[in-house]
Amino acid sequence: MRASEQGYGQVNPAWPARLHVVTGKGGTGKTTVAAALALGLAAGGHRTLLVEVEGRQGIAELFGLGPLPYEERRVAGTADGGEVRALAVDPELALLEYLDMFYKLGAAGRALRKLGAIDFATTIAPGLRDVLLTGKVKEATTRTADRRRVYHAVVLDAPPTGRIGRFLNVTAETARLAKVGPIKTQSENVAALLRSPMTSVHVVTLLEEMPVQETVDAIGELNSLGIPTGKIIMNATRPPLLSGTKVNQAELRRGLAAAGLPTDRATVSGLYAEAKAHLTRRELEESLRVELAEMGQPIVELPLLPGGVDRAALDSLAAELMATR
Repeated sequence: MRASEQGYGQVNPAWPARLHVVTGKGGTGKTTVAAALALGLAAGGHRTLLVEVEGRQGIAELFGLGPLPYEERRVAGTADGGEVRALAVDPELALLEYLDMFYKLGAAGRALRKLGAIDFATTIAPGLRDVLLTGKVKEATTRTADRRRVYHAVVLDAPPTGRIGRFLNVTAETARLAKVGPIKTQSENVAALLRSPMTSVHVVTLLEEMPVQETVDAIGELNSLGIPTGKIIMNATRPPLLSGTKVNQAELRRGLAAAGLPTDRATVSGLYAEAKAHLTRRELEESLRVELAEMGQPIVELPLLPGGVDRAALDSLAAELMATR
């Protein structure tokens, strides 16, 4: 029997959690990283689930698919028999599922949706929306069949760093507000999972000031909430150029002449300005690397993908992530 049929296998020691929450400032590539991580964790014949909760259909776009329905659907396989399934969680459908599961409303629940009651419920109690979203993720993470886990790992493409603490902590807040009943029980169970070794929150960043600051703030907030943090993933990094080189216009002119290229003033001045800007940028990036290192979290660097993101690029990123020690 393959590991994907068993539904679980020995975890990767570099990625020991069962639920991997991936967050990051908008524009840092967190969805791409989440997809690559799901592919990497599926290697070895495992089955993983990639979940999104923001309604952007970013997973479908990455894998070249149409909009994903509210169901777990296969989106990719690996060369060794692994499988990635994806789920785009819809809060309204999650609420219907919840009502049917705990209150056996069935058709009555669907009628409530037609009357707008579900929109009303999630509007007057906005925290309920996040409870439903995280509750569905928790259910998939802990689901078993024949006493075996259905998924080797679940990867959540989570809200951005500015909202991640509130999103993950809302279940604890709801558990305090709801004194009895299924909502309280579900909230407590989700809160316990999110604070257990089964969960790890990874933060994706770029070597730019705003994303790095949000990364620092998010890790501090998550630590204060008792939610386990994992890796800092520096995305789209570039190899250093001009390393150990002293740049001046005379050297540039000699280099251009040796290469048989124009050495006019405009060309030399333009190249000199670009070289100085690159060195200034490198100096900033190095200072940001130091700032991130001081957080004490494991750091993973992923390269810039100049050709864009396709399946081959995702596989390349997955290999980089799985090579982490």
